[in-house]
Amino acid sequence: MCGISGEIRFDSRPASASAVGSMTEALALRGPDGQGVFAHGRMAFGHRRLSIIDLSEAAQQPMTDPELGLGIVFNGCIYNYPELRAELEAKGYRFFSHGDTEVLLKAYHAWGRRFVERLYGMFAFAIWERDSGRVTLGRDRLGIKPLYLSETAGRLRFASTLPALLAGGDIDTTIDPVGLYQYMSFHAVVPAPGTILKGVRKLPPATLLTLEPDGRRIEETYWEPVFGPPPGDERMSEGDWQDAVLSTLRKAVERRLVADVPVGVLLSGGLDSSVIVALLAEAGQTGLQTFSIGFETVGQEKGDEFQYSDLIAQRFQTDHHKLFIDSNRALPALQDCVRAMSEPMVSHDAIGFFLLSQEVAKHVKVVQSGQGADEIFAGYHWYPPMMEAADPLSTYAKVFFDRNRAEMAEALNPQYLADEDAASAFVAAHFARPGADRPVDKALRLDTTVMLVDDPVKRVDNMTMAWGLEGRVPFLDHDLVELAARVPPELKVRDGGKYVLKEAARKVVPSEVIDRPKGYFPVPALKYLRGPYLELVRDVLNQPAARKRALFQPAYLDRLFSDPETHITPLRGSKLWQAALLEFWLQTHGI
Repeated sequence: MCGISGEIRFDSRPASASAVGSMTEALALRGPDGQGVFAHGRMAFGHRRLSIIDLSEAAQQPMTDPELGLGIVFNGCIYNYPELRAELEAKGYRFFSHGDTEVLLKAYHAWGRRFVERLYGMFAFAIWERDSGRVTLGRDRLGIKPLYLSETAGRLRFASTLPALLAGGDIDTTIDPVGLYQYMSFHAVVPAPGTILKGVRKLPPATLLTLEPDGRRIEETYWEPVFGPPPGDERMSEGDWQDAVLSTLRKAVERRLVADVPVGVLLSGGLDSSVIVALLAEAGQTGLQTFSIGFETVGQEKGDEFQYSDLIAQRFQTDHHKLFIDSNRALPALQDCVRAMSEPMVSHDAIGFFLLSQEVAKHVKVVQSGQGADEIFAGYHWYPPMMEAADPLSTYAKVFFDRNRAEMAEALNPQYLADEDAASAFVAAHFARPGADRPVDKALRLDTTVMLVDDPVKRVDNMTMAWGLEGRVPFLDHDLVELAARVPPELKVRDGGKYVLKEAARKVVPSEVIDRPKGYFPVPALKYLRGPYLELVRDVLNQPAARKRALFQPAYLDRLFSDPETHITPLRGSKLWQAALLEFWLQTHGI
């Protein structure tokens, strides 16, 4: 787990080592254990290292292999690198290090750019060929590791975070109306390749981008899950599906133990993190460190789930750490939390992950986390209405979109309002693609490959890496995602959602956790804005920068301020916080 950056020129000018150095320095929190910059002619690459596998100097980056004429900067972890290394050694390749980075170099040389199809893991990388000048950028199947891009005439830059790109300078930071529309519709998600800024794009998940010295390029998608049953699945019984889910998840959890440092678990007390702890205990892990966080109650909304995390910690005899956060601690930390965001993230639990990661990083450098289960196993309330929806787009919009077109016109300054309903257009195009026939499968594919990537997955990456902590997400093992896509939707949405996972988990997890009311990572103070939190929002939206930018219509903000607790999105978020968070992020990053 690290931070990477680089510049590639397509003209006669040399790459800017100083710009790459500035971008690399901006990634320092992601990689506190080492740094390096490699510059030669039209290419320059930077790296910040978080040492997880092969802690020696031999695994430092940027890494070059003079014998093969290749170099790499890489962020992530390849869980099956020992098996790939053995296969490459059998082919005659010789290794000078013991980590996964060098395995990627040899694999690229042996199998070409589609070597990524052999990888289990999370990754973003740039590999360059000394002799041809070709550069290949790649991102993992589920977009767990980020990769942001900026292009101007004659050059392309990339970095692990958007703020790192800004540190290199020469970025068009104009607000993109389409990105803004999607942000205000999809609870802060701007799907790849877009961002909220016109001058920054992101490489989509499961994508390879190959760049030739003259600027020619090939962009290819190397993985697309198919939602629906292949021939033969009709013979699978309910018990067969449960067994397949549990065995595939067991393997996914086991894969994510690969490390030369201890691995802990973020234990929320819900089913998803609890089953991870149970499977690790089943595999013989002892002294497992687990971590939970809670917030003070606001109104009738409870701010912690300690009763359930305590139950799991006691059942499996983990070394458990509980962190309780009151408003006096959370409020001052918001500025640093927003600074850690590559893109604005409206979800209330961002501050929870930020503060939890701060505590966890004092004890371990790697944690497993339960993100993704709700998307791949249909745990959310909008999936049952999608089962046989006559109009999938309008049904999805009703239960998922934060605002309709009319409210968007009320909310946004006309100069920032996209010409079309950019949210509906995006969803309609995604639903129309082949590979998901039933309405519910269309929604599950969209949420798994888009919304999941740029909401909870990005949040985990940004908040953990802000403290030099590596987060691993076993529910996004691509074998498990492919299996879940095949499971009949009826076995996912039943009994409040995630039915097949719940029934599989009964073999290892106490029923009290499985049959509890559905919870989430609650931070009530950012849903029901009161007192100092409301004053913070008022201050942010009244800053000179906000008034000059004038993203939002004053009458709309006045309406939200008049009674902020009643203006809640269908997904139970604060509309006022969503508007304020965007301005907070723009101001924090000097945009």
